[in-house]
Amino acid sequence: MVMFDLETLRWNATGLVPAIAQDAENGAVLMMAWMNRESLAATLETGEVTYWSRSRAELWRKGATSGHLQTLVSMAIDCDRDCLLMQVRQVGAACHTGRRHCFYTEIRDGAEVLTEAPL
Repeated sequence: MVMFDLETLRWNATGLVPAIAQDAENGAVLMMAWMNRESLAATLETGEVTYWSRSRAELWRKGATSGHLQTLVSMAIDCDRDCLLMQVRQVGAACHTGRRHCFYTEIRDGAEVLTEAPL
């Protein structure tokens, strides 16, 4: 066993790494967001998933204002060490549109089809 060191990740030029949230119960991919060193450390310390909001340039604890919390169950690093996969317990909607997940637009026969309404 090797102790995890944040610096072993391959951070992008702006100090971020993509983080995919997957429902721990059913395996559904809920969302993708970005983490920086501080948000990753906060997530590992508290168990409450925290991201870096690029638009607001601040830490964003998922569900802090909406109540749609994400609790970390487990985390994995991909083989290139440049992406995180988190198994989470999701309360309510994961997407800011009010949907359970962010991947509600499918491409079928060259057309976009909405597959899910807001909760």
